[in-house]
Amino acid sequence: MARRHQCSGCLQYLLVPPEVQTIRCGLCGTIASTNDVPVASNARATARWGQVRDLLVPPGQDSYSASGTHSFPSVYGPLRQQHPQPRPALSPVSVHGRKRAMICGLSYYGKSYSLKGSINDAMCMRYLLVEKLGFPLDSILMLTDDQNDPLLKPTKRNMRKGMRWLVYGCQPGDSLVFYFSGHGDQQEDYNLDELDGYDQALLPIDHETEGKIIDDEINETIVRPLPRGAKLHAIVDACHSGTILDLSFDCKMNKEGYYIWEDKRNPKFNKGTSGGLAFCFSACGDGQKASDTNVFTGTKTNTGAMTFSFIHAVENEPDLTYGRLLTTIRNAIREVNARLRKKGTIKTLVNKVLQKSTVQEPQLSSSYPFDIYKKRFLL
Repeated sequence: MARRHQCSGCLQYLLVPPEVQTIRCGLCGTIASTNDVPVASNARATARWGQVRDLLVPPGQDSYSASGTHSFPSVYGPLRQQHPQPRPALSPVSVHGRKRAMICGLSYYGKSYSLKGSINDAMCMRYLLVEKLGFPLDSILMLTDDQNDPLLKPTKRNMRKGMRWLVYGCQPGDSLVFYFSGHGDQQEDYNLDELDGYDQALLPIDHETEGKIIDDEINETIVRPLPRGAKLHAIVDACHSGTILDLSFDCKMNKEGYYIWEDKRNPKFNKGTSGGLAFCFSACGDGQKASDTNVFTGTKTNTGAMTFSFIHAVENEPDLTYGRLLTTIRNAIREVNARLRKKGTIKTLVNKVLQKSTVQEPQLSSSYPFDIYKKRFLL
């Protein structure tokens, strides 16, 4: 009787005849023994990341070098050369598809700009995805700067490889999540694809020597490869993160909840997907800053205001729509700020800790416009 075996490369489940001892995956070309002893689930993700990471960027190459509209030679080229395969026949795809997530928590230890809540944010997001939303633990890549393994620290190189891992082998029905809690920044737009003249950027822990990861690269790496039937959700808790994925449409909403979609498509620059759907919840607008504070927890434990509000809404409100989720997050931050401002006895706390969040307005952007109050939020 045929049995199921999960490919260690692309994570797809394959049907294997009982007499077969070794198989080659028709999707990614990985060769594996079907008699391997299963490893602990919390180690499998690291093991698979180790198998894939060195194939994602050729030796000696640290930068992304995508060319053409949707081609990624630095990702797929080496695999095709090592395992030349005929085009596999189309096979039925699970209605629910596969779930995969990349979670980054950056505290910037020892720096004057260190953050106290980012790693806690990352742990809480992993708990939400696994315990509440059905993501397999061994399909989540955690990059945090408190880990001993240098390959699992959120350096620029590791984050680049991690983003390629996230979309590698993506198929119709797949659900991907990219989460980042750390510092964001702006810089001058050199290729003139931004209306305001600035690119948004994420700061890896080694950005002082290796540089930032700008929105152009993020879009090209995890947005443009998405095939039809696949979806990506990004949750980015960082300053200046409103358009961090460079998606085609921004949801402009006022305090009463009325919204319009701003079309940012530019015929000179392809920022769309390959048919898939991409959504991004950002902590604030491009010109705003996000807060890292303990006022939401009521303890000494810090958290990102946007992350705390996002998780609280998803856990406590069933059948959320995108519009309800966005307004709930915004209202939670407004209410905490308003309540604390009324307490003159903690004026110093408000000025010192919440100065940033007083102008913080979480944002929603998408690869296509839709009715945010009718479309259900599903990961």
